[in-house]
Amino acid sequence: MQRRDFFKKLGVVAAATALTPTISFASGAKSKNAMTYKTALDAITGGKTAKVSSKVKLKTPEIAENGAVVPVTVNVDSPMTSDNYVKAIHILASKNFNARSIDVNLTPANGKAMFSTRIKLGGTQDVIALVELSSGEFLMASQNVKVTIGGCG
Repeated sequence: MQRRDFFKKLGVVAAATALTPTISFASGAKSKNAMTYKTALDAITGGKTAKVSSKVKLKTPEIAENGAVVPVTVNVDSPMTSDNYVKAIHILASKNFNARSIDVNLTPANGKAMFSTRIKLGGTQDVIALVELSSGEFLMASQNVKVTIGGCG
């Protein structure tokens, strides 16, 4: 082995040794905003049970080619009167570090309980639409979305 080759290989080994702890710490690090699906669900519902309902229409693609921009549309079949209306729509992603993707508060002045946005998904997982009614009930619908590339996690 030549002296020059020896120093080249030594440099590669030193660089790999210096980067390995950094990479391993990054993968185990959690954000201070990390929130599991169960924690987010309990925080929103206050421990109440959410019923799966056909009144909540959740529209997402079955396969998302880009996990950074996954379109989500929620439409709730509910009257929007002052006595009976949809109070909030929450979008949750079951396996993201922060499962609580977005919360939208509504009033009867909105006229229709419908919301559309784009969310980030870290990988293949369930997307859940959680709807809070003015009566205090919670309704939900979910759909699995397969992320092929570009997940944020």
